[in-house]
Amino acid sequence: MIVRIQGSGQYRLDGAAQSELTSIDARLVAALEHGAADEAHTLLGQAVSLVQTRGTALPNDALSPSDLILPPADASLDEISIPLHPAPTQAPSSQ
Repeated sequence: MIVRIQGSGQYRLDGAAQSELTSIDARLVAALEHGAADEAHTLLGQAVSLVQTRGTALPNDALSPSDLILPPADASLDEISIPLHPAPTQAPSSQ
């Protein structure tokens, strides 16, 4: 799995780190849904730290698609919820 941290680069995670990140992500989404801003910021910090410490940084010139994009650890609550709840995409019209 490749994770991009906005403003910090891309990291490759192994299976064990992916499982931990999935667990943190689920708790982060729940915190956002309940409006628990402090908990959401704590969990985002844990996610970013996990990726940076357990992941392998990819070279800046690597053009690998990201499986997940995390906002920076100091992001606002609005910035946190945007990547987790992307806007729906429209299907192309058939003409």
